[in-house]
Amino acid sequence: MTLSGWMVIALYCVVIVALTRPFGGFMTRLFSGERTLLSPVLKPVEIEFYRFCGVDAEKDQHWTAYALSMLALNFAGFLLLYGLQRAQGWLPLNPQDFATVAPDLAFNTAVSFVTNTNWQSYGGESTMSYLVQMTGLTVQNFLSAATGIALAVALVRGFSRRSAAGVGNFWADVTRATLYVLLPISFIAAIFFVWQGVPQNFNAYVQAATLDGGGVQNIAQGPVASQLAIKMFGTNGGGFFNANSAHPYENPTAIANLVQMVLIFLIGAGLTNVFGRMVGDERQGWAILGAMGILFIAGVSIVYWAESQANPALTALGVDAAAGNMEGKEVRFGVAMSSLFAVITTAASCGAVNAMHDSFMPVGGMIPLANILLGEVIIGGVGAGLYGILLFAIIAVFAAGLMVGRTPEYVGKKIEAREVKMTMLAILAMPLVVLGFLAISSVTDVGLAGLQDKGPHGFTEMLYAYASAAGNNGSAFAGLTANSVFYNLTLGVTMLVGRFAVIIPMLAIAGSLAAKPVLPKSAGTFPTHGGLFIGLLVGVILIIGGLTYFPALTLGPLAEQFALVNAQLF
Repeated sequence: MTLSGWMVIALYCVVIVALTRPFGGFMTRLFSGERTLLSPVLKPVEIEFYRFCGVDAEKDQHWTAYALSMLALNFAGFLLLYGLQRAQGWLPLNPQDFATVAPDLAFNTAVSFVTNTNWQSYGGESTMSYLVQMTGLTVQNFLSAATGIALAVALVRGFSRRSAAGVGNFWADVTRATLYVLLPISFIAAIFFVWQGVPQNFNAYVQAATLDGGGVQNIAQGPVASQLAIKMFGTNGGGFFNANSAHPYENPTAIANLVQMVLIFLIGAGLTNVFGRMVGDERQGWAILGAMGILFIAGVSIVYWAESQANPALTALGVDAAAGNMEGKEVRFGVAMSSLFAVITTAASCGAVNAMHDSFMPVGGMIPLANILLGEVIIGGVGAGLYGILLFAIIAVFAAGLMVGRTPEYVGKKIEAREVKMTMLAILAMPLVVLGFLAISSVTDVGLAGLQDKGPHGFTEMLYAYASAAGNNGSAFAGLTANSVFYNLTLGVTMLVGRFAVIIPMLAIAGSLAAKPVLPKSAGTFPTHGGLFIGLLVGVILIIGGLTYFPALTLGPLAEQFALVNAQLF
Protein backbone atom coordinates (compact mmCIF):
# COMPACT_ATOMS: atom_id res chain seq x y z
CA MET A 1 0.00 0.00 0.00
CA THR A 2 1.24 3.46 -0.90
CA LEU A 3 0.53 7.01 0.20
CA SER A 4 -0.46 7.97 -3.34
CA GLY A 5 -2.96 5.11 -3.41
CA TRP A 6 -4.58 6.26 -0.18
CA MET A 7 -4.63 9.86 -1.43
CA VAL A 8 -6.60 8.88 -4.53
CA ILE A 9 -9.04 6.87 -2.41
CA ALA A 10 -9.46 9.86 -0.06
CA LEU A 11 -9.94 12.22 -3.03
CA TYR A 12 -12.67 9.99 -4.40
CA CYS A 13 -14.52 9.98 -1.06
CA VAL A 14 -14.29 13.76 -0.77
CA VAL A 15 -15.68 14.24 -4.30
CA ILE A 16 -18.66 11.95 -3.60
CA VAL A 17 -19.51 13.67 -0.31
CA ALA A 18 -19.17 17.11 -1.93
CA LEU A 19 -21.58 16.19 -4.74
CA THR A 20 -24.17 14.47 -2.53
CA ARG A 21 -26.03 17.52 -1.25
CA PRO A 22 -26.30 19.60 -4.45
CA PHE A 23 -27.30 16.61 -6.53
CA GLY A 24 -29.72 15.47 -3.84
CA GLY A 25 -31.28 18.92 -3.75
CA PHE A 26 -31.80 18.86 -7.51
CA MET A 27 -33.50 15.44 -7.41
CA THR A 28 -35.66 16.47 -4.44
CA ARG A 29 -37.05 19.45 -6.33
CA LEU A 30 -37.52 17.32 -9.43
CA PHE A 31 -39.53 14.54 -7.79
CA SER A 32 -41.47 17.00 -5.66
CA GLY A 33 -42.74 18.59 -8.86
CA GLU A 34 -40.89 21.86 -8.29
CA ARG A 35 -39.05 23.94 -10.85
CA THR A 36 -35.42 22.97 -11.55
CA LEU A 37 -32.52 24.42 -13.48
CA LEU A 38 -33.47 22.31 -16.52
CA SER A 39 -37.20 23.04 -16.40
CA PRO A 40 -37.20 25.91 -18.96
CA VAL A 41 -35.79 23.56 -21.59
CA LEU A 42 -37.17 20.17 -20.63
CA LYS A 43 -40.59 20.92 -19.09
CA PRO A 44 -42.25 21.45 -22.50
CA VAL A 45 -40.73 18.15 -23.67
CA GLU A 46 -42.03 16.39 -20.56
CA ILE A 47 -45.57 17.79 -21.00
CA GLU A 48 -45.63 16.85 -24.69
CA PHE A 49 -44.48 13.34 -23.85
CA TYR A 50 -47.34 12.89 -21.36
CA ARG A 51 -49.82 14.17 -23.94
CA PHE A 52 -48.51 11.79 -26.60
CA CYS A 53 -48.64 8.78 -24.23
CA GLY A 54 -51.95 9.70 -22.63
CA VAL A 55 -50.48 9.92 -19.14
CA ASP A 56 -52.00 12.04 -16.39
CA ALA A 57 -48.87 12.94 -14.47
CA GLU A 58 -50.88 14.46 -11.61
CA LYS A 59 -52.77 11.25 -10.87
CA ASP A 60 -51.55 9.69 -7.66
CA GLN A 61 -51.28 5.89 -7.82
CA HIS A 62 -51.97 3.39 -5.07
CA TRP A 63 -48.94 1.18 -4.49
CA THR A 64 -50.59 -1.71 -6.34
CA ALA A 65 -51.21 0.45 -9.43
CA TYR A 66 -47.63 1.75 -9.16
CA ALA A 67 -46.35 -1.84 -9.06
CA LEU A 68 -48.47 -2.95 -12.02
CA SER A 69 -47.24 0.00 -14.08
CA MET A 70 -43.65 -0.89 -13.23
CA LEU A 71 -44.17 -4.54 -14.15
CA ALA A 72 -45.85 -3.62 -17.44
CA LEU A 73 -42.93 -1.40 -18.50
CA ASN A 74 -40.36 -4.03 -17.58
CA PHE A 75 -42.25 -6.85 -19.31
CA ALA A 76 -42.53 -4.80 -22.50
CA GLY A 77 -38.81 -4.06 -22.33
CA PHE A 78 -38.04 -7.75 -21.90
CA LEU A 79 -40.09 -8.71 -24.97
CA LEU A 80 -38.49 -6.00 -27.10
CA LEU A 81 -34.93 -6.90 -26.15
CA TYR A 82 -35.54 -10.63 -26.52
CA GLY A 83 -37.05 -10.07 -29.96
CA LEU A 84 -34.17 -7.87 -31.12
CA GLN A 85 -31.64 -10.54 -30.21
CA ARG A 86 -33.60 -13.32 -31.88
CA ALA A 87 -33.93 -11.24 -35.07
CA GLN A 88 -30.39 -9.82 -35.01
CA GLY A 89 -29.19 -11.72 -38.09
CA TRP A 90 -31.83 -10.07 -40.29
CA LEU A 91 -31.53 -6.53 -38.91
CA PRO A 92 -29.28 -3.66 -40.13
CA LEU A 93 -26.26 -2.10 -38.38
CA ASN A 94 -24.63 -5.51 -38.10
CA PRO A 95 -21.21 -4.97 -39.73
CA GLN A 96 -19.78 -8.28 -38.53
CA ASP A 97 -22.84 -10.28 -39.66
CA PHE A 98 -23.46 -11.70 -36.19
CA ALA A 99 -26.03 -14.50 -36.16
CA THR A 100 -29.24 -14.50 -34.16
CA VAL A 101 -28.75 -15.11 -30.46
CA ALA A 102 -29.71 -18.54 -29.06
CA PRO A 103 -33.02 -18.61 -27.13
CA ASP A 104 -31.51 -19.36 -23.71
CA LEU A 105 -28.84 -16.67 -24.07
CA ALA A 106 -31.40 -14.17 -25.41
CA PHE A 107 -33.62 -14.89 -22.38
CA ASN A 108 -30.72 -14.46 -19.96
CA THR A 109 -29.55 -11.22 -21.57
CA ALA A 110 -33.03 -9.71 -21.82
CA VAL A 111 -33.74 -10.46 -18.15
CA SER A 112 -30.28 -9.20 -17.23
CA PHE A 113 -30.64 -5.75 -18.76
CA VAL A 114 -34.29 -5.28 -17.75
CA THR A 115 -33.42 -6.01 -14.11
CA ASN A 116 -30.43 -3.62 -14.12
CA THR A 117 -28.12 -6.62 -13.63
CA ASN A 118 -26.28 -6.62 -16.96
CA TRP A 119 -24.86 -10.08 -16.39
CA GLN A 120 -23.11 -10.99 -19.64
CA SER A 121 -22.78 -14.61 -20.67
CA TYR A 122 -21.50 -13.37 -24.03
CA GLY A 123 -18.71 -11.20 -25.44
CA GLY A 124 -20.25 -7.92 -26.54
CA GLU A 125 -17.96 -7.21 -29.49
CA SER A 126 -18.23 -10.80 -30.75
CA THR A 127 -21.96 -11.42 -30.25
CA MET A 128 -24.14 -8.29 -30.40
CA SER A 129 -24.69 -6.00 -33.40
CA TYR A 130 -24.57 -2.22 -33.17
CA LEU A 131 -28.37 -2.06 -33.44
CA VAL A 132 -28.93 -4.46 -30.53
CA GLN A 133 -26.29 -2.70 -28.44
CA MET A 134 -27.99 0.69 -28.99
CA THR A 135 -31.74 0.10 -29.27
CA GLY A 136 -31.78 -2.90 -26.98
CA LEU A 137 -29.07 -2.86 -24.34
CA THR A 138 -28.48 0.89 -24.02
CA VAL A 139 -32.20 1.71 -23.94
CA GLN A 140 -32.74 -0.79 -21.15
CA ASN A 141 -29.80 0.74 -19.30
CA PHE A 142 -31.81 3.96 -19.14
CA LEU A 143 -35.16 2.38 -18.31
CA SER A 144 -33.92 -0.03 -15.64
CA ALA A 145 -32.01 2.78 -13.93
CA ALA A 146 -35.01 5.11 -14.12
CA THR A 147 -37.19 2.35 -12.65
CA GLY A 148 -34.83 1.99 -9.68
CA ILE A 149 -34.84 5.73 -9.01
CA ALA A 150 -38.64 5.86 -9.23
CA LEU A 151 -39.03 2.97 -6.78
CA ALA A 152 -36.70 4.59 -4.25
CA VAL A 153 -38.64 7.85 -4.45
CA ALA A 154 -41.90 5.94 -3.95
CA LEU A 155 -40.59 4.44 -0.70
CA VAL A 156 -39.33 7.83 0.46
CA ARG A 157 -42.82 9.24 -0.16
CA GLY A 158 -44.15 6.46 2.05
CA PHE A 159 -42.08 7.85 4.91
CA SER A 160 -42.73 11.52 4.13
CA ARG A 161 -46.48 11.57 3.35
CA ARG A 162 -49.23 11.75 5.94
CA SER A 163 -52.39 9.66 5.66
CA ALA A 164 -52.02 9.45 1.86
CA ALA A 165 -53.63 6.90 -0.43
CA GLY A 166 -50.87 6.83 -3.07
CA VAL A 167 -47.09 6.81 -3.47
CA GLY A 168 -46.79 8.92 -6.62
CA ASN A 169 -47.15 8.34 -10.36
CA PHE A 170 -44.79 5.73 -11.81
CA TRP A 171 -44.94 7.08 -15.36
CA ALA A 172 -44.14 10.61 -14.21
CA ASP A 173 -41.30 9.41 -11.96
CA VAL A 174 -39.69 7.32 -14.71
CA THR A 175 -40.04 10.11 -17.25
CA ARG A 176 -38.48 12.69 -14.96
CA ALA A 177 -35.66 10.36 -13.93
CA THR A 178 -34.83 9.69 -17.56
CA LEU A 179 -35.34 13.17 -18.98
CA TYR A 180 -33.85 15.34 -16.24
CA VAL A 181 -31.27 13.07 -14.58
CA LEU A 182 -30.05 10.23 -16.79
CA LEU A 183 -30.07 11.73 -20.27
CA PRO A 184 -28.34 15.09 -19.63
CA ILE A 185 -25.45 13.74 -17.56
CA SER A 186 -25.03 10.67 -19.79
CA PHE A 187 -24.81 12.94 -22.82
CA ILE A 188 -22.13 15.09 -21.19
CA ALA A 189 -20.27 12.00 -19.96
CA ALA A 190 -20.35 10.42 -23.42
CA ILE A 191 -18.82 13.55 -24.96
CA PHE A 192 -16.15 13.50 -22.26
CA PHE A 193 -15.33 9.86 -22.94
CA VAL A 194 -15.05 10.50 -26.68
CA TRP A 195 -12.58 13.28 -25.86
CA GLN A 196 -10.61 10.78 -23.76
CA GLY A 197 -10.42 8.34 -26.66
CA VAL A 198 -13.51 6.11 -26.43
CA PRO A 199 -14.91 5.23 -29.90
CA GLN A 200 -18.38 6.38 -31.00
CA ASN A 201 -18.97 5.35 -34.62
CA PHE A 202 -20.66 2.84 -36.90
CA ASN A 203 -17.50 1.73 -38.68
CA ALA A 204 -16.62 -1.87 -39.44
CA TYR A 205 -14.00 -3.58 -37.32
CA VAL A 206 -10.41 -2.77 -38.26
CA GLN A 207 -8.03 -5.52 -39.31
CA ALA A 208 -4.40 -5.04 -38.32
CA ALA A 209 -1.35 -7.22 -38.88
CA THR A 210 0.13 -8.51 -35.64
CA LEU A 211 3.60 -7.35 -34.63
CA ASP A 212 5.13 -10.75 -35.29
CA GLY A 213 3.75 -10.64 -38.83
CA GLY A 214 2.15 -14.03 -38.44
CA GLY A 215 -1.53 -13.15 -38.30
CA VAL A 216 -4.34 -10.60 -38.38
CA GLN A 217 -6.10 -9.08 -35.40
CA ASN A 218 -9.66 -7.71 -35.47
CA ILE A 219 -9.87 -4.42 -33.56
CA ALA A 220 -13.48 -3.85 -32.54
CA GLN A 221 -15.06 -0.42 -32.38
CA GLY A 222 -18.56 1.02 -32.63
CA PRO A 223 -20.98 3.20 -30.61
CA VAL A 224 -19.12 2.61 -27.34
CA ALA A 225 -19.17 5.98 -25.54
CA SER A 226 -22.96 6.29 -25.52
CA GLN A 227 -23.34 2.89 -23.82
CA LEU A 228 -20.38 3.46 -21.50
CA ALA A 229 -21.85 6.65 -20.02
CA ILE A 230 -25.18 5.16 -18.97
CA LYS A 231 -23.68 1.82 -17.97
CA MET A 232 -21.74 3.71 -15.28
CA PHE A 233 -24.19 6.45 -14.35
CA GLY A 234 -27.10 4.01 -14.17
CA THR A 235 -25.00 1.38 -12.34
CA ASN A 236 -25.77 -1.07 -15.14
CA GLY A 237 -22.25 -2.31 -15.85
CA GLY A 238 -22.82 -4.15 -19.14
CA GLY A 239 -19.74 -3.51 -21.26
CA PHE A 240 -19.63 -3.01 -25.02
CA PHE A 241 -16.46 -5.13 -24.90
CA ASN A 242 -16.01 -8.44 -23.15
CA ALA A 243 -13.13 -7.07 -21.07
CA ASN A 244 -15.46 -4.30 -19.84
CA SER A 245 -13.73 -1.33 -18.21
CA ALA A 246 -10.37 -3.09 -18.39
CA HIS A 247 -10.52 -2.59 -22.19
CA PRO A 248 -8.56 0.50 -23.30
CA TYR A 249 -11.43 1.58 -25.55
CA GLU A 250 -13.81 1.64 -22.57
CA ASN A 251 -11.38 3.03 -20.03
CA PRO A 252 -8.53 4.74 -21.86
CA THR A 253 -7.05 7.07 -19.21
CA ALA A 254 -6.65 7.57 -15.47
CA ILE A 255 -9.05 10.53 -15.48
CA ALA A 256 -11.64 8.49 -17.40
CA ASN A 257 -11.28 5.78 -14.75
CA LEU A 258 -11.88 8.30 -11.96
CA VAL A 259 -14.90 9.83 -13.70
CA GLN A 260 -16.40 6.38 -14.21
CA MET A 261 -16.07 5.63 -10.50
CA VAL A 262 -17.70 8.96 -9.59
CA LEU A 263 -20.59 8.31 -11.97
CA ILE A 264 -21.24 4.93 -10.33
CA PHE A 265 -21.83 6.44 -6.88
CA LEU A 266 -23.36 9.80 -7.82
CA ILE A 267 -27.08 8.95 -7.94
CA GLY A 268 -26.99 6.50 -5.03
CA ALA A 269 -25.27 8.99 -2.75
CA GLY A 270 -27.56 11.81 -3.89
CA LEU A 271 -30.68 9.78 -3.10
CA THR A 272 -29.67 9.55 0.57
CA ASN A 273 -29.91 13.34 0.66
CA VAL A 274 -33.27 13.17 -1.13
CA PHE A 275 -34.50 10.94 1.69
CA GLY A 276 -33.36 13.39 4.36
CA ARG A 277 -34.87 16.39 2.61
CA MET A 278 -38.22 14.76 1.87
CA VAL A 279 -38.73 13.52 5.44
CA GLY A 280 -37.87 16.99 6.70
CA ASP A 281 -34.56 16.20 8.40
CA GLU A 282 -31.38 16.10 6.30
CA ARG A 283 -29.55 14.47 9.20
CA GLN A 284 -31.50 11.28 8.46
CA GLY A 285 -29.96 11.16 5.00
CA TRP A 286 -26.47 11.81 6.31
CA ALA A 287 -26.91 9.02 8.86
CA ILE A 288 -27.79 6.59 6.07
CA LEU A 289 -24.79 7.77 4.04
CA GLY A 290 -22.61 7.48 7.15
CA ALA A 291 -23.53 3.81 7.61
CA MET A 292 -22.82 3.21 3.94
CA GLY A 293 -19.50 5.03 4.25
CA ILE A 294 -18.30 2.93 7.20
CA LEU A 295 -18.92 -0.30 5.30
CA PHE A 296 -17.36 1.15 2.14
CA ILE A 297 -14.13 2.34 3.80
CA ALA A 298 -13.76 -0.97 5.62
CA GLY A 299 -14.17 -2.88 2.37
CA VAL A 300 -11.69 -0.74 0.43
CA SER A 301 -9.11 -1.02 3.20
CA ILE A 302 -9.32 -4.81 3.34
CA VAL A 303 -9.16 -5.28 -0.44
CA TYR A 304 -6.30 -2.80 -0.84
CA TRP A 305 -4.36 -4.58 1.93
CA ALA A 306 -5.05 -8.05 0.49
CA GLU A 307 -4.10 -7.13 -3.07
CA SER A 308 -0.94 -5.37 -1.90
CA GLN A 309 0.31 -8.77 -0.76
CA ALA A 310 2.17 -10.90 -3.29
CA ASN A 311 0.68 -14.24 -4.27
CA PRO A 312 3.12 -16.80 -2.80
CA ALA A 313 2.39 -19.25 -5.61
CA LEU A 314 3.57 -16.69 -8.17
CA THR A 315 6.48 -15.53 -6.02
CA ALA A 316 7.73 -19.13 -5.96
CA LEU A 317 7.85 -18.99 -9.77
CA GLY A 318 10.11 -15.93 -9.69
CA VAL A 319 7.52 -13.15 -10.02
CA ASP A 320 8.61 -9.92 -8.31
CA ALA A 321 6.68 -9.59 -5.04
CA ALA A 322 7.19 -5.82 -4.74
CA ALA A 323 4.19 -4.90 -6.91
CA GLY A 324 1.72 -6.99 -4.91
CA ASN A 325 -0.84 -9.21 -6.62
CA MET A 326 -0.92 -7.87 -10.19
CA GLU A 327 -2.48 -10.95 -11.78
CA GLY A 328 -5.61 -9.91 -13.68
CA LYS A 329 -4.94 -6.18 -13.22
CA GLU A 330 -4.06 -3.42 -15.66
CA VAL A 331 -0.59 -1.98 -15.05
CA ARG A 332 -1.93 1.48 -15.85
CA PHE A 333 -4.34 1.26 -12.88
CA GLY A 334 -2.29 -0.79 -10.44
CA VAL A 335 -3.38 -2.29 -7.15
CA ALA A 336 -4.94 0.81 -5.57
CA MET A 337 -7.28 1.77 -8.41
CA SER A 338 -8.15 -1.85 -9.14
CA SER A 339 -9.06 -2.42 -5.49
CA LEU A 340 -11.08 0.80 -5.27
CA PHE A 341 -12.95 0.06 -8.51
CA ALA A 342 -13.75 -3.50 -7.37
CA VAL A 343 -15.31 -2.31 -4.11
CA ILE A 344 -17.21 0.55 -5.78
CA THR A 345 -18.71 -1.61 -8.51
CA THR A 346 -19.90 -4.32 -6.10
CA ALA A 347 -21.07 -1.86 -3.46
CA ALA A 348 -23.18 -0.11 -6.08
CA SER A 349 -24.53 -3.08 -8.05
CA CYS A 350 -22.78 -1.77 -11.16
CA GLY A 351 -20.83 -4.85 -12.17
CA ALA A 352 -18.38 -3.06 -14.46
CA VAL A 353 -14.81 -4.16 -13.78
CA ASN A 354 -11.36 -2.81 -14.57
CA ALA A 355 -9.66 -5.92 -13.11
CA MET A 356 -10.57 -9.59 -12.98
CA HIS A 357 -12.02 -10.42 -9.57
CA ASP A 358 -11.30 -14.10 -10.21
CA SER A 359 -7.57 -13.28 -9.93
CA PHE A 360 -7.83 -11.43 -6.61
CA MET A 361 -6.39 -12.93 -3.45
CA PRO A 362 -8.97 -15.00 -1.52
CA VAL A 363 -9.79 -12.25 1.01
CA GLY A 364 -9.54 -9.58 -1.68
CA GLY A 365 -12.12 -11.42 -3.76
CA MET A 366 -14.31 -12.13 -0.74
CA ILE A 367 -15.04 -8.45 -0.03
CA PRO A 368 -16.66 -7.70 -3.43
CA LEU A 369 -18.63 -10.93 -2.96
CA ALA A 370 -19.65 -9.87 0.56
CA ASN A 371 -20.73 -6.44 -0.73
CA ILE A 372 -23.18 -8.20 -3.03
CA LEU A 373 -24.37 -10.71 -0.43
CA LEU A 374 -25.14 -7.92 2.04
CA GLY A 375 -27.75 -6.71 -0.42
CA GLU A 376 -25.60 -4.05 -2.09
CA VAL A 377 -26.76 -1.43 0.36
CA ILE A 378 -23.42 0.42 0.36
CA ILE A 379 -24.67 3.15 -2.00
CA GLY A 380 -26.16 0.32 -4.05
CA GLY A 381 -27.71 0.39 -7.49
CA VAL A 382 -29.54 3.55 -8.48
CA GLY A 383 -32.55 3.55 -6.19
CA ALA A 384 -32.06 -0.07 -5.14
CA GLY A 385 -29.32 0.88 -2.69
CA LEU A 386 -31.53 3.37 -0.88
CA TYR A 387 -34.61 1.21 -0.61
CA GLY A 388 -32.38 -1.75 0.31
CA ILE A 389 -30.75 0.00 3.25
CA LEU A 390 -34.09 1.47 4.36
CA LEU A 391 -35.37 -2.09 4.68
CA PHE A 392 -32.45 -2.80 7.02
CA ALA A 393 -33.25 0.45 8.86
CA ILE A 394 -36.74 -0.88 9.52
CA ILE A 395 -35.22 -4.03 11.04
CA ALA A 396 -32.80 -1.89 13.07
CA VAL A 397 -35.49 0.29 14.65
CA PHE A 398 -37.64 -2.79 15.23
CA ALA A 399 -34.77 -4.41 17.12
CA ALA A 400 -34.20 -1.19 19.07
CA GLY A 401 -37.88 -1.08 19.99
CA LEU A 402 -37.76 -4.63 21.29
CA MET A 403 -34.73 -3.84 23.43
CA VAL A 404 -36.40 -0.91 25.20
CA GLY A 405 -39.97 -2.19 25.15
CA ARG A 406 -41.41 0.52 22.87
CA THR A 407 -43.29 0.43 19.61
CA PRO A 408 -40.62 1.10 16.98
CA GLU A 409 -40.76 4.31 14.95
CA TYR A 410 -38.68 5.58 12.06
CA VAL A 411 -38.77 9.25 10.93
CA GLY A 412 -42.16 9.61 12.58
CA LYS A 413 -43.80 6.49 11.16
CA LYS A 414 -44.79 3.63 13.44
CA ILE A 415 -43.27 0.32 12.31
CA GLU A 416 -45.79 -2.44 12.87
CA ALA A 417 -46.20 -6.13 12.03
CA ARG A 418 -47.15 -5.58 8.38
CA GLU A 419 -44.01 -3.57 7.62
CA VAL A 420 -41.74 -6.04 9.40
CA LYS A 421 -43.27 -9.04 7.61
CA MET A 422 -42.92 -7.40 4.20
CA THR A 423 -39.34 -6.40 5.06
CA MET A 424 -38.40 -9.96 5.94
CA LEU A 425 -39.94 -11.25 2.71
CA ALA A 426 -37.81 -8.81 0.74
CA ILE A 427 -34.61 -9.55 2.64
CA LEU A 428 -35.00 -13.35 2.55
CA ALA A 429 -35.71 -13.55 -1.18
CA MET A 430 -32.04 -13.17 -2.14
CA PRO A 431 -30.50 -15.86 0.12
CA LEU A 432 -33.29 -18.27 -0.80
CA VAL A 433 -32.55 -18.16 -4.51
CA VAL A 434 -28.75 -17.80 -4.16
CA LEU A 435 -28.20 -20.68 -1.76
CA GLY A 436 -30.86 -22.83 -3.40
CA PHE A 437 -29.38 -22.71 -6.89
CA LEU A 438 -25.84 -22.87 -5.46
CA ALA A 439 -26.69 -26.17 -3.78
CA ILE A 440 -28.10 -27.58 -7.02
CA SER A 441 -25.10 -26.42 -9.06
CA SER A 442 -22.65 -27.92 -6.55
CA VAL A 443 -23.99 -31.46 -6.89
CA THR A 444 -25.08 -31.73 -10.53
CA ASP A 445 -23.00 -32.45 -13.62
CA VAL A 446 -24.49 -29.51 -15.55
CA GLY A 447 -23.52 -27.15 -12.75
CA LEU A 448 -20.01 -28.49 -12.26
CA ALA A 449 -19.35 -28.58 -16.02
CA GLY A 450 -18.93 -24.80 -16.14
CA LEU A 451 -16.13 -24.62 -13.58
CA GLN A 452 -12.59 -23.70 -14.54
CA ASP A 453 -11.23 -24.48 -11.07
CA LYS A 454 -11.89 -27.15 -8.48
CA GLY A 455 -12.00 -26.89 -4.71
CA PRO A 456 -12.85 -23.73 -2.75
CA HIS A 457 -12.11 -21.39 -5.65
CA GLY A 458 -14.49 -23.22 -7.96
CA PHE A 459 -17.15 -23.10 -5.24
CA THR A 460 -16.60 -19.34 -4.95
CA GLU A 461 -17.04 -18.96 -8.72
CA MET A 462 -20.52 -20.50 -8.47
CA LEU A 463 -21.42 -18.59 -5.30
CA TYR A 464 -20.32 -15.31 -6.88
CA ALA A 465 -22.36 -15.98 -10.03
CA TYR A 466 -25.65 -16.53 -8.20
CA ALA A 467 -24.95 -13.72 -5.74
CA SER A 468 -24.19 -11.35 -8.62
CA ALA A 469 -27.40 -12.36 -10.39
CA ALA A 470 -29.63 -12.07 -7.31
CA GLY A 471 -27.99 -8.80 -6.30
CA ASN A 472 -28.50 -7.46 -9.84
CA ASN A 473 -24.79 -6.71 -9.99
CA GLY A 474 -23.49 -8.46 -13.10
CA SER A 475 -19.80 -8.82 -12.26
CA ALA A 476 -18.34 -12.32 -12.18
CA PHE A 477 -15.55 -14.59 -11.12
CA ALA A 478 -14.78 -15.17 -14.77
CA GLY A 479 -13.53 -18.71 -14.29
CA LEU A 480 -17.14 -19.92 -14.55
CA THR A 481 -18.34 -20.64 -18.09
CA ALA A 482 -21.95 -19.52 -17.71
CA ASN A 483 -23.09 -19.58 -21.35
CA SER A 484 -24.92 -22.90 -21.09
CA VAL A 485 -28.62 -23.67 -21.03
CA PHE A 486 -28.45 -24.53 -17.32
CA TYR A 487 -26.71 -21.37 -16.19
CA ASN A 488 -28.53 -19.05 -18.60
CA LEU A 489 -31.89 -20.23 -17.28
CA THR A 490 -31.06 -20.52 -13.57
CA LEU A 491 -29.21 -17.20 -13.51
CA GLY A 492 -32.10 -15.58 -15.39
CA VAL A 493 -34.60 -16.80 -12.79
CA THR A 494 -32.24 -15.65 -10.04
CA MET A 495 -32.11 -12.16 -11.51
CA LEU A 496 -35.89 -11.94 -11.69
CA VAL A 497 -36.30 -13.04 -8.07
CA GLY A 498 -33.51 -10.73 -6.88
CA ARG A 499 -35.19 -7.74 -8.50
CA PHE A 500 -38.95 -8.16 -8.25
CA ALA A 501 -39.26 -10.27 -5.09
CA VAL A 502 -37.68 -7.31 -3.30
CA ILE A 503 -39.56 -4.57 -5.15
CA ILE A 504 -43.12 -5.81 -4.56
CA PRO A 505 -42.87 -6.14 -0.74
CA MET A 506 -40.99 -2.83 -0.65
CA LEU A 507 -43.82 -1.06 -2.50
CA ALA A 508 -46.32 -2.66 -0.12
CA ILE A 509 -44.34 -1.12 2.74
CA ALA A 510 -44.36 2.25 0.98
CA GLY A 511 -48.14 2.12 0.58
CA SER A 512 -48.66 1.11 4.20
CA LEU A 513 -46.40 3.86 5.54
CA ALA A 514 -47.92 6.55 3.32
CA ALA A 515 -51.35 5.86 4.82
CA LYS A 516 -50.09 6.44 8.36
CA PRO A 517 -49.93 9.76 10.19
CA VAL A 518 -46.61 11.21 11.30
CA LEU A 519 -46.16 10.80 15.03
CA PRO A 520 -44.75 13.70 17.05
CA LYS A 521 -41.41 13.18 18.73
CA SER A 522 -41.40 12.37 22.42
CA ALA A 523 -38.85 11.81 25.17
CA GLY A 524 -38.89 8.10 24.34
CA THR A 525 -38.35 8.48 20.60
CA PHE A 526 -35.22 6.65 19.46
CA PRO A 527 -33.02 9.16 17.57
CA THR A 528 -32.15 7.84 14.11
CA HIS A 529 -29.72 10.50 13.00
CA GLY A 530 -26.77 9.96 15.35
CA GLY A 531 -23.87 7.63 15.87
CA LEU A 532 -25.85 5.09 17.93
CA PHE A 533 -28.29 4.47 15.10
CA ILE A 534 -25.50 4.34 12.52
CA GLY A 535 -23.71 1.71 14.59
CA LEU A 536 -26.92 -0.26 15.07
CA LEU A 537 -27.69 -0.16 11.36
CA VAL A 538 -24.20 -1.33 10.41
CA GLY A 539 -24.43 -4.10 13.01
CA VAL A 540 -27.80 -5.30 11.73
CA ILE A 541 -26.51 -5.44 8.14
CA LEU A 542 -23.40 -7.39 9.13
CA ILE A 543 -25.21 -9.76 11.51
CA ILE A 544 -27.95 -10.65 9.02
CA GLY A 545 -25.41 -11.11 6.24
CA GLY A 546 -23.05 -13.05 8.49
CA LEU A 547 -25.67 -15.43 9.81
CA THR A 548 -27.02 -16.06 6.33
CA TYR A 549 -23.88 -16.48 4.25
CA PHE A 550 -21.00 -17.26 6.62
CA PRO A 551 -21.17 -21.04 6.04
CA ALA A 552 -20.96 -20.53 2.28
CA LEU A 553 -18.07 -18.09 2.62
CA THR A 554 -16.31 -20.61 4.86
CA LEU A 555 -16.46 -23.24 2.12
CA GLY A 556 -15.24 -20.77 -0.50
CA PRO A 557 -12.88 -17.79 -0.04
CA LEU A 558 -12.13 -18.39 3.65
CA ALA A 559 -11.15 -22.01 3.03
CA GLU A 560 -8.95 -20.86 0.15
CA GLN A 561 -7.31 -18.22 2.35
CA PHE A 562 -6.56 -20.76 5.08
CA ALA A 563 -5.11 -23.14 2.48
CA LEU A 564 -2.87 -20.34 1.22
CA VAL A 565 -1.66 -19.52 4.73
CA ASN A 566 -1.09 -23.21 5.43
CA ALA A 567 1.03 -23.54 2.29
CA GLN A 568 3.12 -20.54 3.40
CA LEU A 569 3.66 -21.94 6.91
CA PHE A 570 4.48 -25.45 5.86
